[in-house]
Parts: sequence; C-alpha cells; structure tokens
Amino acid sequence: MTEDITRHIRERFLPTQPVRRLNGQDIRALFHAAYAWLERHYELVNRMNVFPVPDGDTGTNMLLTVKRAWEEIAHDTSDHAGQVIGRLAHGALMGARGNSGVIFSQVLRGMTRVLETYAEIGSQELAVALKEGSKTAYRGVGKPVEGTILTVVRETAEAAEAAARLEDNVRFLFERALQAAQEALANTPNLLPVLKQAGVVDSGGMGFCYLWEGMTRALRGEVITRGEQAVATAEANLSDMPDEWGYDVQFLIYANNVDEDEVRQHLEALGGESIVVGKVGNVIKVHVHGSDPGPFLSYGASLGQLDDIVVENMTLQTLRRKGQAPEAAPGSAGVEVPSSSPASQSAVPSTPLVSPLPTGQARVGLVAVSPGPGFDEILRSLEVEGIVSGGQTMNPSTADILKAVEALPQEEVIVLPNNQNIQMAAAQAAEMSAKKVRVVPARSLPQAIAALLVFDPEADVDQNYEAMVSALDNVVSGSVTTAVQDAHVEGVSVRAGEIIGLLEDDLVLAAATVEDAVLALLERMGAREREIITLYYGEGVSAEDAEALAERVRQAFADQEVEVLHGGQPHYPYILSVE
Repeated sequence: MTEDITRHIRERFLPTQPVRRLNGQDIRALFHAAYAWLERHYELVNRMNVFPVPDGDTGTNMLLTVKRAWEEIAHDTSDHAGQVIGRLAHGALMGARGNSGVIFSQVLRGMTRVLETYAEIGSQELAVALKEGSKTAYRGVGKPVEGTILTVVRETAEAAEAAARLEDNVRFLFERALQAAQEALANTPNLLPVLKQAGVVDSGGMGFCYLWEGMTRALRGEVITRGEQAVATAEANLSDMPDEWGYDVQFLIYANNVDEDEVRQHLEALGGESIVVGKVGNVIKVHVHGSDPGPFLSYGASLGQLDDIVVENMTLQTLRRKGQAPEAAPGSAGVEVPSSSPASQSAVPSTPLVSPLPTGQARVGLVAVSPGPGFDEILRSLEVEGIVSGGQTMNPSTADILKAVEALPQEEVIVLPNNQNIQMAAAQAAEMSAKKVRVVPARSLPQAIAALLVFDPEADVDQNYEAMVSALDNVVSGSVTTAVQDAHVEGVSVRAGEIIGLLEDDLVLAAATVEDAVLALLERMGAREREIITLYYGEGVSAEDAEALAERVRQAFADQEVEVLHGGQPHYPYILSVE
C-alpha cells in the first residue's frame, strides 16, 4: 500500500483545524485505515467467542468482508464521496461472511441510500447516513437482539447525530461516536446474560469498534499501515497466483443430440485452453480460456440456446493484482459488476432463452453449504447440484452462495445454509438473485439431510420449502470438539483441552475423552426415545476408529440402529444426529 493512502488524511487536514467536508479520496483513505486497524486486531475479536470452541471466527468473517469492500475501491481515483461509498457497499454486500459481516454490509447499504448523490459529505450528512445504516441493519435481521453489533451501531449513530448538532466538524463527530461505540460495547454483557456468563463482550460489536477506531485515529493524524500478514482465506493467496491472460468464458448450451467430446474438440480447434465440458440431459456446461470469447460463444450459439453466460477478463485481473490495471473509462469509475449479480443480467434478455429442463431433472435446484468432502458426497447423493464449501471457521460469502444459485439451470432454487452463522448471507444471496430462491433455515448438516429426504423433484419451490422446513424438527443434532479456553457458559464449566459436547447450538457438557462425550451427548439428545443414531466422523478420525466408537454406541443403545458416515468436517471429530 502506497504512502499516499496511509498519509492522505494527515497531509490534507491539519490537526488544529476542523474537518468540514470529505470527498471520495478522503473516504477511501479512511476506509483503508479502518481495514488496517481491524486487520491488526481481528484475532482478538475471534477470541471473544462465547463458546470455547476452536472455530470462533467473527473477526475473520468481518475482516474478509472488509477486505472485499476495500478491493472494490483499492484503485479508485474518484473524488465523488457518494460513489465511493456505494462501491464499498457493493463490495461488502458481495463479500459478506457471517452474521456480523452481513450486518456491516447492511449498514453500508443504508448509508449509500442517503449519500449516493453527494460529491462531498460533512457531519450532517454523515449523521443522517449512519442513522439510516443502523435502521437498515435492524430491518435485515429477522429477530434483532440487543447487546450485539446492532446495539453498538445504533448507539454510534445516535452519538453521531448529537455531535453533528453541536459542531460542524467531522473529526469531532468521529471522536464522540467512538466514545459511544466503546461504551456500548462495554455494556453488551449487561444486555446479553450469555456474554456476562462467558466474561466477554459482543464480538461483532468489537469488530465494528475497531473499524471506527481506525478511521478516528486517521483523522487524529496517525498513519495506520496494514501489517505484512493478511488473514488466511479459503481463496488462493493472490500474491501467489500465477499470471493468467485472455478471457475465462463459461456458458450453458441447451441442445439435443450434441456430443460433448465433439464440443470439446471444436473448442480446442478454435484455440481454447483449460477446456471443461460436461453434459446432463440436454444441457451442456462449457468452461474455456482463450484470447477472444467471440468464437466460443458463436460456436455455442450455433448448437442451441445459450444461458448463464460468464466472461471474465483474466488479463485485467492479473494487472489489477499487480497494481498495473489501466484507468477506468470516464463514468465507469472502475466498478466491476460480478457476472452472477442481478446488474449483469441487463446484457441478456429478461426472459431467458432456455428449453425445458432435461428429463428427470428436478423442477427446483438445490444449493447446500458443506464443511467437508464426506458431506459433499452425501449431499450429492441427495440430488444437491450446488455445493458451496464452508461452515465453521470459514463461512462462505454472499457472492459464493449467489454464484452457486446462478450456476444452476433451474429458475427456482432452495438454499440450505446448514449453519446459523451462514443464514443471513444465504438470505442476502436469495434477495440479490433474479431467480425465485427460498432459504431453508437448517442450522446443521443433520437438519439439512432430514430436509432433503422429503424433497419432491416434481413439486415447486414453495411446496418444497414448506415440507423441508417442517422436516427440520425430525432430527436432533449434536457435535463434539475440544475446548480452546476455560469458560463457564449456561451453567457448564470447562477447562481448555477438555472434550465438550454441544446440543444444537448449546454447550451442555464436558468430558475427559471423545467416547465419553459422545455417549453422554447422545443421552442428552434423547437417543433412547429415537430410532436411528448417525455418527458423522470428521477430519483426522480414521474409519476404523469411527467404527470402533460406533460399536461402543451400539452396546450402550441396543434398541437403536447406529450408522457411521464420513463427514470430513474440520475441528469436530464427530457430528451426531438422532431421529
């Protein structure tokens, strides 16, 4: 990052003089400071997890959300404040991970509605925008809970409003709002008893405070630089990515009596590279790299109707990664519209040119989030076509889920997030899609499997949604892992290194061994009153060890059927279900 960005605020605004107005480059510099300050502290945010599990990831989720927002303006040269904030909101929306990341993206979304026409903003406009951002975030949560990031944002906005009435000075507003944000954060345990029991403050609220503090420090004249170590993500490290040139072209062809090998050979003859061609029924999926997308698309159109067309310029992606991208054309301001976003649909007819779905293909497409390779296979066996990698530790972004939805040929789609911390990102993806999408609020993989067992390929999305939601209560879920810190939560005291059991989302027991935890947890799950017990064994557990534990479970629960399946999930040796 250049010194121009890190020193921009200090060189533009003298500490002894009030800050009256901010332009687009001021916003860009302030957001960079926010990003840098959160990057320094995101691990502290992770450690604010209520439960002593090894996958507290609120800080990581917020940092990845902010990282994606920053990438949207990293090379932006616009002086228009409203436009820069709009691009930040778009980046955060697409990159939102976890509930706190989604809520932060909603704050920016609300602020954009107020500020999008302002070339410069002062304390009055900023106060009104923060208030709208807070309202938008509250509206985006089905059942808002006080003592969370929502409270911290709301009290920050209220303090900003009061400061704007007292003084026309953006720096003064930030200072007063930061004080209010930190006081609101400190008070979160008094609003949420579970935080007080665990001896922590709300992690999402803490992340927001660090963002606001980074901007406030920059306005004081401090130079805040990013650290050398960036957060690890599920994506490749951009600095290690090989250079790629030309275009990445993807599309579907709806055509009868077309051989996929013939298509592959023709694409190769046209100069295509990295060619992948797959066929299901009368739908052919094409993925090809080349110097000119035109011949590939023309050839595809000669075979049948094209749909879900994606063309990405790998040359520009490589240059942007190197910081060598050409200037954007006037009016474009360097905005990239993701190919899967609703905005990109303007280039194609509003009514997709698609033929009927292939014989035997479900009317409704299915997308599910999976934490491991074993669960991938289980989900595929239940007709899930869109698998999104993620779960605990690495929540997928809104864009990840949206991409999976848009990749399916069906115009009706059901999404199963399978984790409480992914539900808001899934709902946001559903809202952004031009398709008819429903989110079945599965909080675990066993719940998702129970829902998929009642899926009817002949029924429409609403009929399936109702049946699948009803099926969620047919199964009780549990999980076993290792405590990473001492804690006292909901009457259960645990020490770091102990094996702990969670019933649904509640910590219910601690044990000396994994076997003891599994047996005790099954008792708490009411397994003796159920018919089937399933053990999904995770990463690092051998099939032999899992089968040995299953035999011990069969001895203890002689009247129940016991199944063992490979899940491959990280951090949790076993996920359990009883039904």
